[in-house]
Amino acid sequence: MTEKTNTQPQAAPALDPATTVGTVTLGVGDLEKMTQFYHQIIGLTILDRTPQTAALGIDAVPLVKLEARPNGKRYPRATGLFHLAILLPTRRDLGHWLGHLAANRYPLAGAGDHLVSEALYLSDPEGNGIEMYRDRPRDTWEYGADGTVKMDTLAVDLPALVADAPETAFTGLPSGTCMGHVHLQVDDVNKAVNFYRGMLGFDLMATWSGAGFVSAGRYHHHLGLNTWNSRGAAPPPPGSLGLLHYQIVLPTEQMRDALLAHLETLAYPVEQTDAGPLLRDPAGNGIELATRS
Repeated sequence: MTEKTNTQPQAAPALDPATTVGTVTLGVGDLEKMTQFYHQIIGLTILDRTPQTAALGIDAVPLVKLEARPNGKRYPRATGLFHLAILLPTRRDLGHWLGHLAANRYPLAGAGDHLVSEALYLSDPEGNGIEMYRDRPRDTWEYGADGTVKMDTLAVDLPALVADAPETAFTGLPSGTCMGHVHLQVDDVNKAVNFYRGMLGFDLMATWSGAGFVSAGRYHHHLGLNTWNSRGAAPPPPGSLGLLHYQIVLPTEQMRDALLAHLETLAYPVEQTDAGPLLRDPAGNGIELATRS
């Protein structure tokens, strides 16, 4: 049965169209192995490394942070991360990366032409899902009368993707690569969509069976929310491996303050941490509210 996603949410300040997602922080069992995977296989630059943490990214911007939890366990059917999605600037860049993956004989889990994008899927050594993708030009995206965007899952011509890539050696992901979206496992799609719309001000962009997709600025989606593995599930226990939190990045501190004021009027709990305000969605997924300025 498809979960309903049309309950009217509470009003929230409209998110600025430049709002994005940012760093995804993972608890990992083998910090060294995971650091080298995100560096050597994914192609991120190691920006910072301590005995307990690693930060990897592009253009000095961290996209993935890793925190060592050597005694942690993974709970794949709990709420948490379905996949993090790294957006490459061009189709040639995506093909270049795919050739690099094949040369390293690392398995690809799948691929999909979503009309708005072309995506490749894999998992890291500890089972965290990853999507590597490129967007098609926005003027080719189709929207319905209700403002939702048309998406699908079609086949990707992988040999053609690699054939269009540069012939130079792959030395890492290019400048301009960013965290494009984050796809979460939730316990209830309707509840999650209403939170991200009513509490945080995202727009509903699409619904599939057991999933909803929300964004700012009419992007196809900044957040995917699904119950494919986690319907009715609880969050993993403290100390688990997997998603610790991810960032929603607002353009300015003033916009973050307006959102925090809205959450305060609703008495929604927000924790003040050294990294900034942290809250949790109804499924227990941690959200760090960050700003670009």
